Amino acid sequence: MQQLNLHVRYHPDKQSADVPAGAVEEHVQKFIEIDQAWKILGNEETKKAYDLQRREDDLRSSGPVDAQICLEDMLWNKDDQCFTLSCRCGGKYCVSKDEAEEVNLICCDTCSLIIEIVQHS
Repeated sequence: MQQLNLHVRYHPDKQSADVPAGAVEEHVQKFIEIDQAWKILGNEETKKAYDLQRREDDLRSSGPVDAQICLEDMLWNKDDQCFTLSCRCGGKYCVSKDEAEEVNLICCDTCSLIIEIVQHS
């Protein structure tokens, strides 16, 4: 509901005639940003891609990558349906097949160490 209110508030056709030109330009830009966000977040596939990118950006900013690992070097765990790798802290890295296709950075389930999944060369 709030998205709709913002959309209407900044819609170019809803601007009053007495608003300064600079403010109208700001409102139009805000309208475009809201519209783009709605197109991304309103679709399940694009929202998933956006969420994965945000997660990866958050991981990149949280600390350095501890190691680069090929997916083939990780073990397949049938029970959990994911690839796993032991971390030096005693925890583990875990990534599903689907995630492995979309995500490059994996965080340990116990500590803050991060590995990067790279293509085998």
